[in-house]
Amino acid sequence: MEILGFTLAFLIGISLGLIGGGGSILTVPVLVYLLGVNPVLSTAYSLFVVGMAASVGAINNLRKGLVSIKTAIVFAIPSFLAVYLTRLYVIPAIPDNILTIGSLTITKNLAIMVFFAIIMLIAAFSMMYNKRKEYTSTLDGKQNFNYPMIVIDGIIVGTLTGFVGAGGGFLIIPALVLLARLPMKLAVGTSLLIIAIKSLIGFLGDIQTGQAIDWSFLLLFTAFAVTGIFTGGYLSNFISGEKLKSGFAWFVLAMAIMILVKELFLV
Repeated sequence: MEILGFTLAFLIGISLGLIGGGGSILTVPVLVYLLGVNPVLSTAYSLFVVGMAASVGAINNLRKGLVSIKTAIVFAIPSFLAVYLTRLYVIPAIPDNILTIGSLTITKNLAIMVFFAIIMLIAAFSMMYNKRKEYTSTLDGKQNFNYPMIVIDGIIVGTLTGFVGAGGGFLIIPALVLLARLPMKLAVGTSLLIIAIKSLIGFLGDIQTGQAIDWSFLLLFTAFAVTGIFTGGYLSNFISGEKLKSGFAWFVLAMAIMILVKELFLV
């Protein structure tokens, strides 16, 4: 199971390199079900893995000039605060046993996994039906931000990242395209920078709460994922990421259903 878990970490990285996102949504299920990591700790580990993986992509896009620093700052500040405060205060404040209904006890771990499965469903349908149209920039050298909506979206994405440890790229990219009027390629690069920094800031909140981190395990898992990203980036020269997206979305959908069935009916 350990070998399979690290192999899937490599494949998660490949998927990130090929389709530019989505793979991080599988990090928590791999950690929980294959490597036996506690769900709450898995979300912390996922923040680090996602943050490091997105950093690789962000650096690459910075070199190509495909990152809008101004847009990243406008979106990132509320997002950073939300993910940091969620990991530092909200997650530790959730009781281990949230609610008891008859013979069913809703635990903290159960709630996190069910919520995570719901986010996976949203991500899967987003990848299935989002055709990633190349919007035309109408900036004429100037960016007209919809500040209130960008702040609200930043808070939502930051809180989401804090709860489930996923990057939230499927929420960030539409916001950057529609609210900041960025062309798609620039939105993808900017999204990676935002994901990288906010994920690592969220992980910092876990460290401050005294969360026990198995660094040797975490760094090894991350190394497999990052190696996969480089491999996926190379393979993207030969394989169409768009053709793989539909199949990957169905895989994420199946994983989400499996988590819901296991957590709710196979207790």
